[in-house]
Amino acid sequence: QVQLVESGGGSVEAGGSLTLSCQYTSSTTCVAWFRRAPGKEREAVASIPTGYGDTYYADSVKDRFTISHVNAINTVQLQMNSLKPEDTAMYYCAAGPARSGLYCSMDQFRYTYWGQGTQVSVSA
Repeated sequence: QVQLVESGGGSVEAGGSLTLSCQYTSSTTCVAWFRRAPGKEREAVASIPTGYGDTYYADSVKDRFTISHVNAINTVQLQMNSLKPEDTAMYYCAAGPARSGLYCSMDQFRYTYWGQGTQVSVSA
């Protein structure tokens, strides 16, 4: 059983930055961030292996968001820069055995454990 605790959401103006954190309680292979905007389906944002491997990003956030793993404190962070109003959503951290070669899958059904979510609101 892996428990996930997210933090760091909030409200910012367009062009601003926020950092989300996801602390997990037990060993896991992959951690990913997903988001769900009002009236839309949940979509993948970024993923990272907790061991060797590479990060993966959705095209919509590439070059603006950075996912990183802090091994010493079992935490995955999502640094979000140049935020846009369309980034407004509830952001969820997920963990599970979702390895796909060197990467972690962006398929939500490959993730077993989910956090409660943290709200990010970006105003124009």
